[in-house]
Amino acid sequence: MIKGVHTMFYSSKVEELRKFIKEKLQFTYSDLGEGWLIFDLPEADMGCHPADADDGSLSGTHNISFYCDDINETVKELKSRGVEFVDEITNAGYGLVTHFIMPGKVEVQLYEPLYDKSAKKKESN
Repeated sequence: MIKGVHTMFYSSKVEELRKFIKEKLQFTYSDLGEGWLIFDLPEADMGCHPADADDGSLSGTHNISFYCDDINETVKELKSRGVEFVDEITNAGYGLVTHFIMPGKVEVQLYEPLYDKSAKKKESN
């Protein structure tokens, strides 16, 4: 069955974006040749949210965020690697949230969950 998720960022500066993810975020990757890098993600989860045109989350759209265990330490570490953050850390209810910019004007959310990620439930039909 399904064993993972493949995500994509589209950027006008794709080479710089790949270098950013490789060097600043330090993700491991597979080199497919000719500059194509497929990055490994350490962990993933997926949420389904109601569409809300008022906040820009239109039906049929999607969003990619990164999460961490300690947002203050993660922001400090990423800033030391030259990552540019566009806002301060705020409490969004579900987590402590900030955003950073990747090459090609790709803005990404980084958050520390305030919910219990260990409370996993699997239902069968």
